[in-house]
Amino acid sequence: MEGLLDHILRDVLTRVGGVDRCVSEFIRVTDQLLPSRVFTRIVPELKNGGRTAAGVPVHPQLLGSDVSCLAENAARLAQLKPEGIDLNFGCPAKCVNRHRGGAVLLDEPELIHEIVSAVRRAVPTDVMVSAKMRLGYMDTSRTLDVARAIHAAGAQEIVVHARTKADGYKPPAYWERIAEVREAVPITIIANGEIWTVEHAELARERSGCEHLMLGRGMVADPGLALRVAGARGERLPWEQLLPLMQIFFAQVRATVAPRHQGGRLKQWLHYLKRAYPEAEAAYAELRTVNAADELSQRLFDARPGG
Repeated sequence: MEGLLDHILRDVLTRVGGVDRCVSEFIRVTDQLLPSRVFTRIVPELKNGGRTAAGVPVHPQLLGSDVSCLAENAARLAQLKPEGIDLNFGCPAKCVNRHRGGAVLLDEPELIHEIVSAVRRAVPTDVMVSAKMRLGYMDTSRTLDVARAIHAAGAQEIVVHARTKADGYKPPAYWERIAEVREAVPITIIANGEIWTVEHAELARERSGCEHLMLGRGMVADPGLALRVAGARGERLPWEQLLPLMQIFFAQVRATVAPRHQGGRLKQWLHYLKRAYPEAEAAYAELRTVNAADELSQRLFDARPGG
């Protein structure tokens, strides 16, 4: 989730609990061997044993189409000791697809097999290799071909986003199509897409047959969602408990993000939180035109209960 769910949000969301594993935003691989500092810049958890401060493993994700270059970068990445490496065959962004990355490769299962095979050979056997895919590029005609290619190449898990690239992020998600993937390949399949509530999670499990789910935007909008899906919490995380986490988030943003973008990061999260919290909707309306970090912090945190 480039531009949204970065290491700062991973840190804060995993503090809430309920998350077994994170996958990083994609690291684009084109035609060169990246220095280790690129990996640790995007996935700074690699400096902490590959885990967030809460102890949740983070699997870096690579995106590209150059087989040998992806394998070389995976080998260098493996030297930083992540628990696993993920491969992105799901990104629907036009700029990514235009440069032969992400979901556009779903029309080329043979190439996907080559990529996964090369990466699997390039990294130690104790490093998990997984892949993220959609149901297809413009249609679902090759869904099973892609899943079988990934499995045959040695991947241990596949996350399936239950829409095609053409579907984008428009509801609904076709979780029932994931059941076909489960029946076609004998490895762990994880269902993803349009899981915003506990009810959505239950439907996704029922229709896909998958035990495991990947949460994306739903977790950003409702930070306690993973706990509730796991049955470890009944009610939504109260706003009064969420505010201190937002304060931690914004402190990290202010320490690491250019000043001109700091306010935007906070308002971006508030925009997602509006879906679950009326308090976030009120705060967003109040702060929408405020850009100064000091003023945002004072008005959201210092002047409110719990600030």
